[in-house]
Amino acid sequence: MAVSRYLLPVRIVAWAVAFAVTAAATVAAAQAPTPRGAAPRGGAASQAALDRAVTLDRVVAIVNDEALTQYDLNEQKRVVLEQMKTQKVAPPAPDVLDKQLLERLITERALLQFAKESGIRIDDVQVERTIQRIAQENKLTTEQLRQAIEREGITYARYREDLRNEITIQRLREREVDSRISVSDAEVDAFRATVDAQMGGDTEYRLAHILVLVPEQASPEQIDAKRRRAEEALKQVRDGADFAQVAAGFSDAQDALQGGNLGWRAPARLPTVFADPVRGMKPGDVSGVLRSASGFHIVKLLEIRSRNQPTVVDQTRARHILIKVNEITSESEAKVKIDRIRDRIGGGAKFEDQAKLNSEDSSAAKGGDLGWLSPGDTVPDFERAMDALKPGDVSAPVRTPFGWHLISVTERRTQDVTAERQREQARTALRQRKSDEAFQDWVRQVRDRAYVEYKAEER
Repeated sequence: MAVSRYLLPVRIVAWAVAFAVTAAATVAAAQAPTPRGAAPRGGAASQAALDRAVTLDRVVAIVNDEALTQYDLNEQKRVVLEQMKTQKVAPPAPDVLDKQLLERLITERALLQFAKESGIRIDDVQVERTIQRIAQENKLTTEQLRQAIEREGITYARYREDLRNEITIQRLREREVDSRISVSDAEVDAFRATVDAQMGGDTEYRLAHILVLVPEQASPEQIDAKRRRAEEALKQVRDGADFAQVAAGFSDAQDALQGGNLGWRAPARLPTVFADPVRGMKPGDVSGVLRSASGFHIVKLLEIRSRNQPTVVDQTRARHILIKVNEITSESEAKVKIDRIRDRIGGGAKFEDQAKLNSEDSSAAKGGDLGWLSPGDTVPDFERAMDALKPGDVSAPVRTPFGWHLISVTERRTQDVTAERQREQARTALRQRKSDEAFQDWVRQVRDRAYVEYKAEER
């Protein structure tokens, strides 16, 4: 099983995080004088090994005030090559891969620095809870997960730091991008009408893409160079090169080293720039070079399928109270607060009143009412706890990635939710599309603002 199976279920970035390496002791040993009359330390073989160690640890780039080393780059390359092998994606030329991975490390480092400056901290408790959740979803114990990771050549300590960075960037995205995304009922209505009229509301598309990013405020010369790069990628594809391999070598998207695979997308989730071209394509077709605000795109349509089936589900009407765990409220503080609220409810206080006073969710104004929930509408930890309750019951405190909850079930029913589900899917897809485009643009801005100094030519 591939390591990527054990990472976060919704990956924001495909980062492979390497350990920091310090060369000070090695360099000091290389510079220390040999005692008079003594033989050189270890002879020529030791000196060659020392030279390799110094080369391995050399700085390849400076991002603001932090160094990226050759070791960082080599470790990321090792993991990515293993993942590409598992996914049967042919890697690009070594120099092209090195450049792609270095740019990925630079972008990741800039995002993590922004998160640190913004006060986002992910403590060990949050990391452990995420690991436990991933183990459960893979039907493994935590120890079995650890053994599986280490069998694939990844140390458990490094895996933990990889997850910590992913959670950090997820939090950053939620705060800086997702929290500002809104979708109105009018947008949902208009979008569904457009999708039904133009593309068929029951259709999903499996796509792959290549993105050549254009920096903000790029000069005409820079834009022209980026366009030529995209045209060269398209030429290689049309000359018979494997699309996934060309994507790995040319694309600046975070999924480049996964062959540019976007997975299955409903029409509402298609990036705006893809919508019209995809409508007229057949499986196997490749678009021309498409221009958007972020750069130049090439899209390949892999498959089409129908998804419009009647949906009858068991629904639950539930309320909740949420105390978030974040940079302001620690794990222990949130747990103490949710315990006190439950004690008040146990002492006779009304659940809805406590929700209005204390809940940190948007449902607080409605007494915590979440409306009718279908399977899959909430995260697994919440859903398991909710399903175990009888109407009228109040749960013990429940921990999810969002924080600590109290849950109360009011009713249950069996319902045909075909129309409702289609509408909610359209809203979710439209929100996700807006979020994807906004996040991509925001990441580019963070990267463009970072001071980057390349040291790759120094020896």
